[in-house]
Amino acid sequence: MARVTVEDCVLKVPNRFELVLMAGHRARAISAGAPLTVARDNDKNPVVALREIADETVPLTGLRDSLIGTLQHHVERDEPVEDDMPRLMAGHEGGMEAMAGEAFTDSMSDLAAELDAALGGDDDGDEE
Repeated sequence: MARVTVEDCVLKVPNRFELVLMAGHRARAISAGAPLTVARDNDKNPVVALREIADETVPLTGLRDSLIGTLQHHVERDEPVEDDMPRLMAGHEGGMEAMAGEAFTDSMSDLAAELDAALGGDDDGDEE
């Protein structure tokens, strides 16, 4: 079988930059053990990935979505529904009121004492 050229793949993925990203992503997936969808024919992983794209044996939308997922560093979260805002703004049990309680104050005092002991500070509170 003849070697695949970029011209064969550009018909499937018109943007050359996107083609390079998708082929590289697929080649890394093949290196990680993903099953091949075309015969290897003694080709290296990038060539196999380009042949798969040219022959459309891998779903391009799935490959594109997988690529985008690996490039995203920020995971978008759904914003709270506007009906929930008054409840969220007012707080509820276990919210800020609990942090201002006795347990929070005691744990901060214990933490300050441990930090002071670890740093070798004196207990009289005077600064040097």
